[in-house]
Amino acid sequence: MTGLSHIGIATTNIEEAMKSWLLLGFQLIHVTEVPDQKAKIAKLRYDGLIVELLEPTSDDSPIKGFLDKRGPGIHHIALEVDDVDHKIEEFLNAGVKMIDKKSRIGAAGKPIAFIHPSSVGGVLVELEQD
Repeated sequence: MTGLSHIGIATTNIEEAMKSWLLLGFQLIHVTEVPDQKAKIAKLRYDGLIVELLEPTSDDSPIKGFLDKRGPGIHHIALEVDDVDHKIEEFLNAGVKMIDKKSRIGAAGKPIAFIHPSSVGGVLVELEQD
């Protein structure tokens, strides 16, 4: 691991959620849609900390499922790694349950993969190639 990439926060309305983060001093980097994740994503930065707001764009979005089950709040923590595919292989060989068996492209255009929460004390962890 090379560092913390961002903290993902699920919300039902990005525009409303952004207001609080902007008041806290965060600056908007960009808003984008990620069709394969069925989500609208806003990235905000305060110094070196990045918050990623996640809003579902369809009823079958994983973010919608999370919101229905747990409500708005921290969805995942993303860690930077040198090589996502190498980490996936390493973790699978160690018996870590992975959601993604191979990397895919995330909202930042970088390879990502998710570790299943059951392998990390109930926390969804995203690996993002830096």
